[in-house]
Amino acid sequence: LAAVAPIAAQGSPEYAVAAVALALLTGLILVVLGFLRLGFLSNFMSFPVMAGLGTAVGLQIAAGQLTPVLGIPSQGGTFLAQVISLVKNAGQINIITAAIGVPVVIFLLVVRKSLVALLIKIGMGKGLAGIISKLGPVIAIIITILFVSGLALDKQGVKIVGTVPSGLPSIALPPFDLELWNQLLTPALLIAIVGYVASISVAQTLASKKRQHVDPNQELIALGASNIGASLSGGFPVAGGFSRSIVNFEAGAETPAAGAFTAVGIALVALFLTPLLYFLPSATLGATIFVAVLSMVNFKAIKLTYAYSPSDGIAMALTIILAVTLGVIAGLVAGIGISLMMYLYRTSRPHMAVIGQVPGSQYFKNVDRNEVIVNPKIISMRIDESIYFPNARLLETQINELVASH
Repeated sequence: LAAVAPIAAQGSPEYAVAAVALALLTGLILVVLGFLRLGFLSNFMSFPVMAGLGTAVGLQIAAGQLTPVLGIPSQGGTFLAQVISLVKNAGQINIITAAIGVPVVIFLLVVRKSLVALLIKIGMGKGLAGIISKLGPVIAIIITILFVSGLALDKQGVKIVGTVPSGLPSIALPPFDLELWNQLLTPALLIAIVGYVASISVAQTLASKKRQHVDPNQELIALGASNIGASLSGGFPVAGGFSRSIVNFEAGAETPAAGAFTAVGIALVALFLTPLLYFLPSATLGATIFVAVLSMVNFKAIKLTYAYSPSDGIAMALTIILAVTLGVIAGLVAGIGISLMMYLYRTSRPHMAVIGQVPGSQYFKNVDRNEVIVNPKIISMRIDESIYFPNARLLETQINELVASH
């Protein structure tokens, strides 16, 4: 919006053309970055920062879904702002909407936590029980659609999806207007970077839960291809999203094939089933996302991370605090910055030990911890870090002090 609004009036053909061109440019930039193998930049996003970001995003998405679940109007781009808005507008709760949303949340929680064990207990196979438990959201959607349409609750203030256009988008080449491309180049670069950071954050957070590996360069190329595909079908720039990815994750997605099945499912729905979604209450959609993102919230991880590495625990806690108060991007940038600063601090003050020879061997160990042989004319040292400019001066000082003291 910020990139395209200055170029054309919203709703005009020129506006749509600019949005499509922006998607193409964003995609091309991402593909180029992927082929240049610049995905290594994601290595600066440490696991504690990603875990903290996951918790913060989970809280923010969950707070945002309370609006459709309870029918309370709210606004705000951060978790804190959303909570304040929800508290202020609590008196405007829609009782009928809440009567749909809250039972759906409870139903989905029960299905998620207890249904598999119950079905296995009555003799059903583990695999089949797992599949049935994953159908909880589908069952909730069907029941609430019938409930809303049968009682005409949409006329009593219950927000519904309404008319969803059917059919698939037409394929067309985006405009090749050099003047327009020049205007959009800088915003496209920024969107590519922000979109990639958001997408790789989602990928790494979910991959860590299953001990899977993410190839950052392949993610760049894939995201670039997605944006190019969006431009060919009349779309705007796209990126991976936490809420949709988590719903997919909670549904049992294991491989990239899940994305292909999702795409086929969306195509079939767009072609044949959109009229059936007319009475789908927004409360059901909100409840589905709300329950899914709860798995992302993990405050115990802060304590465990701090016990292992206080600096990483602090980085994680600060990432969460800043993300819920100032926004997800602010929390991510701060988390990366804190991790880098702590790395620089550690490596600029490396541990250095004076070492001596272990009697009867060729091994050398710390003189303060072992009985070793030392040569009075030679100071042998071990520096537990690579030598580079931030620590060179400190090492020089310590060496000079050792020489002076002998």
